Formats: sequence, C-alpha cells, structure tokens
Amino acid sequence: MTDFLATLRPEALGAPPSGIVEVMNYGRRREGLIPLWAGEGDLPTPAFVCEAATRSLAAGETFYTWQRGIPELRAALARYHERLYGGTFAPERFFVTASGMQAIQIALTALAGPGDEVLVPSPAWPNFAAAVGVRGARVVDVPMTFGNRGWILDVERLADVVTPATKAIFLNSPCNPTGWTATREELAAVLALARERGIWIVADEVYGRFVWDGSARAPSFHDVATPEDRVIFVNTFSKNWAMTGWRVGWIEAPPEIGDVLENLIQYSTSGVAVFVQRAAVAALDHGEGFLAHQVARIAESRKILTDTLAATGRARFVAPVGAFYLFFGVEGEDDTSGLGLRLVDEAGIGLAPGTAFGPAGNGFLRLCFARGPESMREASRRLADWLNGRPQRA
Repeated sequence: MTDFLATLRPEALGAPPSGIVEVMNYGRRREGLIPLWAGEGDLPTPAFVCEAATRSLAAGETFYTWQRGIPELRAALARYHERLYGGTFAPERFFVTASGMQAIQIALTALAGPGDEVLVPSPAWPNFAAAVGVRGARVVDVPMTFGNRGWILDVERLADVVTPATKAIFLNSPCNPTGWTATREELAAVLALARERGIWIVADEVYGRFVWDGSARAPSFHDVATPEDRVIFVNTFSKNWAMTGWRVGWIEAPPEIGDVLENLIQYSTSGVAVFVQRAAVAALDHGEGFLAHQVARIAESRKILTDTLAATGRARFVAPVGAFYLFFGVEGEDDTSGLGLRLVDEAGIGLAPGTAFGPAGNGFLRLCFARGPESMREASRRLADWLNGRPQRA
C-alpha cells in the first residue's frame, strides 16, 4: 500500500484537528439539538444584501476583478471606518479577502515563516494557531488568568516571552472564546511593547461591534495607533451582517505593503467574486439598522443565559464584556472535551470544549449566544436542567 502521508509536508501533517468540529460532527444530525458550538447567529443574511448580489449577477459581473477589491468596496470600507472611528481613512489601506480567515492567512504569510514566533494570548480561537503552524512558524501561548474580574491579560508576561524570533503579536479583542475586551489602556500598553521591540501586531477586531456596556463599539487599536505603526487589522463581514456563508473579509494595513498583499491575494484566490463584493458594499452602507437589531436581541439572550446559569450555582463564569460567547466551567467537571460530547446526548445542546482553544481553556466550555431570546431561553433551560441533575435525554 502506498504511504501517501509520508510524502506530505510536516507542517500539513501537524495541523491539529479541531475540537469544535469533533463535537459538531458528533451531534449535527441529532434531531431537536440546539447547536451553540459555532460562532454564528441564527439570522439569515438580510434581503438588501442578497439583492445587491442578485443585481450584480443579473448585470453579468461574473469575470475576474481587482485583486485588492473593487474600488467601490474599498471606498465603502473607508467610509465605514470614518463613521466608526472618526478621522480620515484612505481606500488604499483596505484589501478585500475571501473571508476573515483568509485575511489572517495573508497577514501571516507576509509576517512569519519557519523559525519565527507569533505571540498569542490564550484561550484563543484555534484557527489562528493552526494557520501559524502550517506556515512553519511557532505560536507562543501567553496564558491569560481567570478570576473574579474575568479574564486578565498580563502585558508584562507578554513582554517576557518576546525573543529575537518574535515577529508579531496576535490580539483578538473582543475575544473568542472568553469575551475579554481590551481597554484602551491595555491596547496602548501592547502597542508600546510592539513599538519598543520592533514587532507587528495582527489585530483581530471581528467582534468590535458586539459589546455589552451600551457602547457602539469596543476600544480599538485605531484609538491609539498612528499610520506609522506596524498594525495589520483583519476583519470579516460574517458577524455584523450575518454573512458567514459568503466568505468575504478585509485587511487594513499600511499602503506601503499593498503590493505584497495584492500579490499574496493573487497567488491564493485571485480576488473575491464581484457579486459578493457588491453585497458587501450594501452591508457597509445600509447595514447599521440590521446590526443594531442583532446586537439588541443578542444582548437579551446574553442576560437570559447568564441569569439562568448563575441561578444553578454550578457554572463558573464572569459575564462577557464583548463578543457573543460565554466561556464557563462546570463544578466537578474537568474533562470538558468529553463533556461536550455528553451534553449532546444528555442535554440536547451542542457546545465547544474549552480544550479546543489551547491549554488555558482546560476546564471550560464555549457557548455561542448569538440567537433569538426564545431559542436561548430553551437552551438555557436545558443546560440548567442538566446542571441540576435533570438530563434532557437518556
């Protein structure tokens, strides 16, 4: 028998299986199960976004296009950032990608390779670490600490692990999975460290519009950085405008590296379909009402969930400041990898095990509460019943 695996690159062979996908595969065909394992809401893409794509297809926009993105979308991204952060943003800073994940891959390809290191505060979304690994670079996990105030980033601990091989710090705020949200002061401290050591920051601010203190957005590196700073922003249309299946995102970066990013896009996807980009323009220019509706219903679902679980006395958590996940532990349950599978059978809900998010996630589960209040009320009831010794299923 031919040993196909022996001929593959070690970086590909070493790509870890996803603990999230394991639970999804185990439970996705279960009748009546409430799936809270993936990072997406339960609303379909709004009609005005879909109609923009339909008009583009009807107009015959089915050819190759600009590698950096159509000018109309890059201009819309600049307008969106000006509304959100103030100041002036040049369209030349924006590059359209085939998903937020590809934005991360492009950024990493530009920054890190064999022998390089990237610092990642953890628990962290596992796809980033895997993307670093398949490029031959190494992730250095920098564990955050969990206590009565929630998750805390120790910037001094981050500084202590910087070496000559360190090329970048990856910072996701608001954070998937913990909901930790950096303050302006914490972002300034991370930026000062990056400036001092001459390293890049990859800023994943995908959940920046999902904050639960009444603010319109989370603190951002846009609040503290200058155009001269080595910051690459990666983002996506998936969360704000319910476009997970469209696979379209963006990079914001200094225009000086634009030719490099354009080449990397060309050599991976050769650009994003025009009809998808037309839909993205509609989302940016007309999507604030839909986003506000999403945020309001998710805020209600967050309260339902946290109130219900707190009443059981068995769930260990601090209500998240941002994003739409609850990262919680269960008293007496240390093997949360196995617990994720058990909850499919015994509670009729699908959660992601904390082990999928790195060693600092041991003992935790991630629950996505980006659903309508009625659905979240039922999911919370099932989980509370299980915690109280009343399993949903045999």
